[in-house]
Amino acid sequence: MDMFILQAFNGLSVSSILLLIALGLAVTFGLMNVINMAHGEMIMIGAYATFVTQNLFISYMPASWFNTYFLVALPVSFLIAAAVGWLLEVLLIRHLYGRPLDSLLATWGVGMILQQLARTIFGAPNVGVTSPSWLNGGFAVTDSIVLPYTRLFIILLVVVVLLLMYIYIYKTAQGRRMRAVMQNRNMAGCLGISTRQVDGLTFAIGSGIAGIAGCALTLLGPIGPSLGTYYIVDAFMVVVLGGVGKLVGTVAGALGIGVFNTLFETYTSASIGKVLVFACIVAFLQWKPRGLVALRSRSLD
Repeated sequence: MDMFILQAFNGLSVSSILLLIALGLAVTFGLMNVINMAHGEMIMIGAYATFVTQNLFISYMPASWFNTYFLVALPVSFLIAAAVGWLLEVLLIRHLYGRPLDSLLATWGVGMILQQLARTIFGAPNVGVTSPSWLNGGFAVTDSIVLPYTRLFIILLVVVVLLLMYIYIYKTAQGRRMRAVMQNRNMAGCLGISTRQVDGLTFAIGSGIAGIAGCALTLLGPIGPSLGTYYIVDAFMVVVLGGVGKLVGTVAGALGIGVFNTLFETYTSASIGKVLVFACIVAFLQWKPRGLVALRSRSLD
């Protein structure tokens, strides 16, 4: 029983991290069909924004305020990553719509530039972020099982972000415009929706969510300029498996990959587990190439 609880929690923990990383990518990829290879660097930006916020609190705030820095770092990471994403969409991606290979190469180049910029500013070695004291320790389920507060906090953070995204997409006017553009861009434009404005705002939101993911990853270990490259492939696997542009599909894809990855790694090794997960995804996409949840569209092409 203890082993089952531990495996279930580990699978849920991995799934929550994958979901937070892939959520922004699912929105932008589903809306604009842009393969954003710089998405991992948005995660890196959010992580370094947390690192800078921590240092500012250490230097300029009373010591008793240090435990609140992470609550400030979350919106700061979102806003900085969102601003960089918006600039990227306005200055570059907007001119490459309908050219997927060009956008892939361009965003890959932007990612390399951002990595080198981070090395120039912060240095090549990894840096550490100190967790606030209220995240130290864990919740004791049994005498032999303790669930870390950091993992529980990340799961709670993912639930909150997912709920906010659901409210934005399905309960607000801007969210309805976004779904209209996603289903039929030309018709939405004919009805008076500014598709360029929707694209820029959506790309900024997706990048901002990646920034929150980077902020959360600082709780799990050191961060460095290549932080995002470790997660970008997994993020694309979640999006493709779940179904492009569907929030429910992204959740299901992240849960599936996280649970199966933990299960395979328990009985094999980390590398063999990833190979088995990738093989299962390839086999599944042969059966359902549009993913778990297909996006319904009113377009005629």
